[in-house]
Amino acid sequence: MFSWFKDISPTERRTFWACFGGWALDALDVQMFSLVIPAIIAEWAIGKTEAGLVSGATLVASALGGWIAGALADRIGRVRTLQLTVAFFSVFTFACAFSQDFTQFLVLKTLQGLGFGGEWAAGAVLMAESIRAEHRGKAMGTIQSAWAVGWAAAVLLYTAMFSLLPGATAWRAMFALGLLPALLVVYVRRGVVEPVAPAERRNATRSSAPGIPFFDIFSPRVLRMTLIGPLLGVGAHGGYYALMTWLPTYLKTERHLSVLGTGGYLAVIIFAFFCGCIASSHLLDRIGRRGTILLFSIACVATVLVYLFVPLTNGAMLVVGFPLGFFAAGIPASMGALFNELYPRGMRGTGVGFCYNFGRVVSAAFPVMVGHLAKTTTLGFAIGVDAAVAYAIVVFAVLMLPETRGRALADTLPEADAHERSPGAAPVRR
Repeated sequence: MFSWFKDISPTERRTFWACFGGWALDALDVQMFSLVIPAIIAEWAIGKTEAGLVSGATLVASALGGWIAGALADRIGRVRTLQLTVAFFSVFTFACAFSQDFTQFLVLKTLQGLGFGGEWAAGAVLMAESIRAEHRGKAMGTIQSAWAVGWAAAVLLYTAMFSLLPGATAWRAMFALGLLPALLVVYVRRGVVEPVAPAERRNATRSSAPGIPFFDIFSPRVLRMTLIGPLLGVGAHGGYYALMTWLPTYLKTERHLSVLGTGGYLAVIIFAFFCGCIASSHLLDRIGRRGTILLFSIACVATVLVYLFVPLTNGAMLVVGFPLGFFAAGIPASMGALFNELYPRGMRGTGVGFCYNFGRVVSAAFPVMVGHLAKTTTLGFAIGVDAAVAYAIVVFAVLMLPETRGRALADTLPEADAHERSPGAAPVRR
């Protein structure tokens, strides 16, 4: 399964572990909040609305951070931007531990979100440009699985801290440990090399994409990618958040399966997420980007319908929960490779950061729509309809994008498919 890892060079391996570590530590810092919400509510006597505001503000800030960091990576380099974003979110995670009131905590969490979103964008482009084309899908998908590793670490840290310390101290201790990811900057600085494109290609890309860095991706030659790419992100994130935000509530209130809301349930979801990422990483390089995303999105719709509309026993709910998390994870794991291959070098960071993070912001509306629809119907029906619509958007969007498997990034043009190229153009390398 991981035999491809033996074929890559030491430089590629160092870059892989730097990006894998960044994503895992990203997840560790971000997932802390969902675990300590009850303690924070008790600390400042706030309501669930205020707690939800923290999540929303962090999500919006992460999208803005991804766009900014993507553009910055196009100007100062991928490695330097990765260092800055890791240090940024680590410092503000640490600062959250010393918040004196809710307002301070909200501001610090929002600033953490800027770094969190930026780290994904910088790391995704760095890995895509550092790995050889035949292994790009496997590398990008495997790195996405690091989210499950960080999520699991957050759960273990939460269990340890809240077992050893009072709640009012435990949540602060967790955020204080959020400074540890900054150590990754030392590794990145010493072991990771900036990917360099041929000078003639780099100069050509820069000269053909003048203007304000943020808005290069809206130039006519890549406008189609910039409109459809974020639509794919909206569907992928929307389906995932619609499911994972409300699923524990559905299981507890409508299925009366409170046992599935414990650590055992979290373990199933986390493991399924990891497996889904690994499976999609191999399929990306075997059947292509479009085929993989289509397969997982259609499977998501089918699994959601079975899970929410077919009468199942309590045990069957837990069993079917695995494929539900498995297929939901496979789509986000596929987006890093695809988005990187849609843009030329001079605007790649900006394009990847925008497509992925625009989808993240808009997807915040999907859990809200579930709650609104659930006022007039059952929660299970609302989740099923909402998730099915989101994954239908994924199918629609990916069918409008070109297949990009095997592209040499330095030679990638937005016109994509070989049949769209002029007779004298260089073929897509596979």
